[in-house]
Amino acid sequence: MTAVLDFEKPIAEIQKKIDELKKMSEDSGLDMAKQIQIFEKQAQDYKKELYSKLKPSQKLQIARHQERPKFLDYVNLICEDFIELHGDREGMDDRAIIGGIAKLDGKPVMIIGIQKGKTTKENLEYNFGMPQPQGYRKALRLFNHANKFHMPIITLIDTPGAYPGIKAEETGQGAAIAMNLREMSKLSVPIISIITGEGCSGGALGLAVADRVMMLEHAYYTVISPEGCASILWRDAAKFEDAAEALKITSKDLLQLGIIDEEIKEPLGGAHNDASMTAKNIKNAISKALKELEKMPEDKLIEERYAKFRAMGKFIET
Repeated sequence: MTAVLDFEKPIAEIQKKIDELKKMSEDSGLDMAKQIQIFEKQAQDYKKELYSKLKPSQKLQIARHQERPKFLDYVNLICEDFIELHGDREGMDDRAIIGGIAKLDGKPVMIIGIQKGKTTKENLEYNFGMPQPQGYRKALRLFNHANKFHMPIITLIDTPGAYPGIKAEETGQGAAIAMNLREMSKLSVPIISIITGEGCSGGALGLAVADRVMMLEHAYYTVISPEGCASILWRDAAKFEDAAEALKITSKDLLQLGIIDEEIKEPLGGAHNDASMTAKNIKNAISKALKELEKMPEDKLIEERYAKFRAMGKFIET
């Protein structure tokens, strides 16, 4: 059973009533189809209205939903013949970042993403989707491999941020991310990045210097988590709703500000309600972008990627 978020409780109550009516109808033999149909329409109408005007803090809950599809779910639904490539060639295989060669519509691509777990055991294996420096170095190795063999690069991002532990800092967390930013900007193959859930801080940006940056409808992308922002500005993490509003973390806000290039629609209720449909929408967006990018000469691709990031954002002067 899908976990119910706080703001979804009224829908859950209507669904509970529908289930009770269905059971009553089965037990008694009474025809309650009309009443059930009325409640089902009521639930659907309410859900559509609710999801058409979600607050940033509510989208935050959907982006973090435990049952939201993970990187490997999307790989299996989007690609064929995925072969995972391991290790940073310096002594570690960070499981928070997974990547390898696959086929998309019959063509080879390098697909790399940040993986979260579905269980406590998996989350420990994937470090809750928080990469360490070795993960970014592994990604960079795969970027260079793709560049050498002229394969487009696709990155799927879902992270609360790079791992902030002492060991990560000691082994060069900031330098590893900075190296990725520099090197991604110079790659001569098309790069497409998609924020599928959480896209937080430099941990997300370390895989997102791309020709096309896209977001799922209920994902978020931000320089700092709303809780972290609230703790700094108001010394109170409980004010995260105000921070989420001020940070402009949603796909609609970021599209308007020119930070992302496209919003990818999700099924009603979020990606966890229909992973296959979400994957289909992602694949269509990738295929369309690749057709455009593969026509561009290498030097123009690099030039436009650089210009894109230099021109990012909007400012008000007073």
